[in-house]
Amino acid sequence: MEDLRIDPGPGCPEGLVLPAGELVERFSHSSGPGGQGVNTSDSRVQLSFDVARTRALDDRQRQRALAALKDRLVDGVLMVSAQENRSQYANRRAARERLSALLRAGIAPTVARRATKRTKASTLRRLHAKRMRSDLKAQRRRPSAD
Repeated sequence: MEDLRIDPGPGCPEGLVLPAGELVERFSHSSGPGGQGVNTSDSRVQLSFDVARTRALDDRQRQRALAALKDRLVDGVLMVSAQENRSQYANRRAARERLSALLRAGIAPTVARRATKRTKASTLRRLHAKRMRSDLKAQRRRPSAD
């Protein structure tokens, strides 16, 4: 197994390299189509990466990843599986791509939403629509006895 390289992006401008020693791969029988080979070959791949204890991330990146991926982590370990391909090699590649995409998204800083003001035209449109609706309902009312 070789190191996993993650392309540069927000939160990691130089990119990342996850050492092969920190990636744990497990193989098992895959479910689904594949004929007789599905019962004999271990084509399903489970890839694990310990986000909480890795040395590949600095403290800021680790904190962002732990916060962003908290629903997917089990004791600080991120697990990804792939079984859609018949070959183990293709599933290994797919699992590595998923892991790198998840980490890249988890490390990226969150962008705060800026509150915006309503435009004058949108306010006028809203008031005009209210006035039209009010007029329509007024026409349905019985005339007053005055």
